[in-house]
Amino acid sequence: MTDQTPQSLSSSRFTKCKKISLWLMKWGFFAVCGLFITMLLIDQITSYLVRDKIYTDIEKLPTNKYAVVLGTAKFYTQGSPNLYYKYRLEAAHRLMKADKVEYLLVSGDNRTPYYNEPKTMTNDLRRMGIENRLIKQDFAGYRTLDSIVRADKVYQVQPFTIVSQKFHCERALFIAKYHNINAVCYVAEYPQGYIKVRLREFFARTGMVLDYLLGTKPETLEDLKSK
Repeated sequence: MTDQTPQSLSSSRFTKCKKISLWLMKWGFFAVCGLFITMLLIDQITSYLVRDKIYTDIEKLPTNKYAVVLGTAKFYTQGSPNLYYKYRLEAAHRLMKADKVEYLLVSGDNRTPYYNEPKTMTNDLRRMGIENRLIKQDFAGYRTLDSIVRADKVYQVQPFTIVSQKFHCERALFIAKYHNINAVCYVAEYPQGYIKVRLREFFARTGMVLDYLLGTKPETLEDLKSK
């Protein structure tokens, strides 16, 4: 029996490392593919489970006392108008004018004195002709989960109509369904060409399922005031 030379030992280690690397790459590829398929299933199942709660025809929409308008920024960071914001307010305005709801609960982020989604929405809705007394504000709608659960637990407006774009409505309705909240959605117009927003929603739905598995609760169930 002959001893291995340093050169042969080095070659043997290299071969072993190469095999391990190939094994890791192989199973890493399978893991990524599996994760993507799982996320795709979550995305499609979310849409399927709430399909009967989505309304685009205002005439067929059930009448509820409240509509919950989900907040977003009025402007993008570069200063251009956010059409998602514009179309949600227009949809809420149509609901009021068609007597499909009596009141609006505008729910959004209010983490700093310089960024206040509910206040901005209220001001713009008033400019559109909605009386201030018909608008309630939820200043702790930090996430969709917060907005939906707080509408029920804090403001007790169930059953209610959610106002947002379809992809967002589907996630909001899934959250409502899990929390046994009676809600439907009136779909706001979807701006064309905003692929990044829909891609972000794809990941947000996976986050929604993680919230479910982890038992995530709203950040607060207090009736907060504006900062």
